[in-house]
Amino acid sequence: MKIEPTNLKCCYLLEPEIFSDSRGIFFEVYQHNKLKSAGLPHTFVQLNQSMSKQGVLRGLHFQKSPSQQAKLVRVIKGIIWDVAVDIDPESSTYGQWVGMELSEDNRRMALLTETAAHGFYVLSQHAVVEYLCSHSYVPTDESGIRWDDPNLAIDWRLDPNIRTIVSEKDQVLPMFRPC
Repeated sequence: MKIEPTNLKCCYLLEPEIFSDSRGIFFEVYQHNKLKSAGLPHTFVQLNQSMSKQGVLRGLHFQKSPSQQAKLVRVIKGIIWDVAVDIDPESSTYGQWVGMELSEDNRRMALLTETAAHGFYVLSQHAVVEYLCSHSYVPTDESGIRWDDPNLAIDWRLDPNIRTIVSEKDQVLPMFRPC
């Protein structure tokens, strides 16, 4: 597995090694010891999956302490533009964002530490997204940031010909407030 840092301290791009033969393909999605060797010792306790149609934008979400979640995000079907924002006030990349295309074809994954807010926009007709979480979901610790916050100026790669669909809950999330 290839583990590449991004321009954020809280986000890594993982590219699995693909083994193929006449039967099809095989690859490791998660291997604790490989991540631990790279300084990413996350243990995951919950697996989530979402299915969304084209134009859906989910996020930016995170869990507050003590329920912070690291996430390993991958696409099973379709293509998404995956976005992470560094929300660690002690980080040198605090308040910055990174975006990456994740798809069923490129099989890339995003590993987000506990100090990342996360969201994605569906580029394909449909997308099935799966993510492992390092902590169980706790509704009272749920939080987020408005996806269209002008202070973050995230390029979501929105298609002007496709209606962007954002949940009512995500439309009223607070703006990013730097410390």
